[in-house]
Amino acid sequence: MNLWHVAAATLILSGATLALTASIAIVRFPDTLTRMHAATKPQVVGLILVLEGVALQLRGHGNIWLLVLVGLFTLLTAPVIAHLIGRTAYREQRYRDGLLRVNELRDDTL
Repeated sequence: MNLWHVAAATLILSGATLALTASIAIVRFPDTLTRMHAATKPQVVGLILVLEGVALQLRGHGNIWLLVLVGLFTLLTAPVIAHLIGRTAYREQRYRDGLLRVNELRDDTL
């Protein structure tokens, strides 16, 4: 076992740990907006770490480009999905009162 294997294992284990904490947070957080945060940020970073670890393990193979594509698609789609979920949760009023400090979407009818 050389340094490349240790680095790959470290990246894969840390990515899996982040994905595990994200899944636990999705179950434990009380409302949609906080669950959305847990579903996007640590899960995406965990996936990128796992993909980097696998790329280190498979260095020299043609499958690395597929891993790069998976990472890019995840980085492109996660913010869009989080935005749509957050906007839908706001419209259906599925958030805790007092959670939003600045409410840029409210209707100002004076």
